[in-house]
Amino acid sequence: MIKLGVLDQSPIRRDGTASDAVNETIDLARACESYGYHRYWVAEHHNSKSFAGAAPEILIGALGAATSRIRVGSGGIMMPHYSPLKVAEQFRMLETLYPDRIDLGLGRAPGTDGRTTRALQPGPQAYDISVFPQQVELLIQFLEDANGLSGETGGFPDEHPYKGIHAMPRGEGNPELWMLGSGGDGAAHAGQFGMPYSFAHFINQDAGTSPVEIYRQCFKPSRRLSRPYVAVGVSVMVADTEEEAKRIAASRNHWVVKLLQNQAERFWPVEDALNYPYSDREKAMLKAIEQRSVTGAPEQVRAKLLQMVDEYGADELNILTITHDHADRLRSYKLLADAFSLTGSLAAD
Repeated sequence: MIKLGVLDQSPIRRDGTASDAVNETIDLARACESYGYHRYWVAEHHNSKSFAGAAPEILIGALGAATSRIRVGSGGIMMPHYSPLKVAEQFRMLETLYPDRIDLGLGRAPGTDGRTTRALQPGPQAYDISVFPQQVELLIQFLEDANGLSGETGGFPDEHPYKGIHAMPRGEGNPELWMLGSGGDGAAHAGQFGMPYSFAHFINQDAGTSPVEIYRQCFKPSRRLSRPYVAVGVSVMVADTEEEAKRIAASRNHWVVKLLQNQAERFWPVEDALNYPYSDREKAMLKAIEQRSVTGAPEQVRAKLLQMVDEYGADELNILTITHDHADRLRSYKLLADAFSLTGSLAAD
């Protein structure tokens, strides 16, 4: 049976605060654990009016404490901002606190604008995107050394400048390492490193199955994974009826229209979004946006998602649902869990 996970960007309501968004993320994680979802990932965005999740490595710790069984992790950590050793230590600590429950999803995107990216850079010179593979390789070496996979003498050859440096705390177990991507580059890196790949369909629907095909073509078995393993991140809105689902989705769709015009802001109440005076150009944008998400009643959405599973050969789906009303978001995830008969599966494990 297909596994369902959650991707949460901690959206901020127009009539709410960033603190409300973080607390709603924690509440949703608890709920999704009880519904039977397999994993819960939080995103990384900086200097954003729309999303509160700027520090997933900290939020994951809160999610781990608030839940007991569901896997929790990053969707993802934007590596160009960070030292591989520091990321390894953060997730080694999380793995120590919550053994066999931590996922470390990696991304190449900055998750923000150019000025904020410069403010985030770790020193006088930022990591260039071209060194991303080297960052990932260093991260893997630090993680494998920390739990003894690379031997007691360390994960680096004798002549390496990092020889003898270890990611702390050392111990058994490792976070489950994922590569995130919305195009061919991330897919190729995932395959070359023998990592599971999560394709962001909600960002790049127009790519079709091409990134997943690239991933499979590039895949090399690794210590972590013997065969390709694919998750697809999908924008979903479920309600009791198709009409109600489309109505609730108006808030998210309005936000995307603004995003495409570099005017992204907090998420509007549904009625305000429905009554917004769209220009003719914006109406055309809105029509296209409405077709790029899976929206409807439970069985409609289930059928569409299963079709996507077949098209992509997916092992998992990561569900991204954004609504203005937190209760509507809880309801959407619950209806989807029931449609896939997830309820109680985690408790049974």
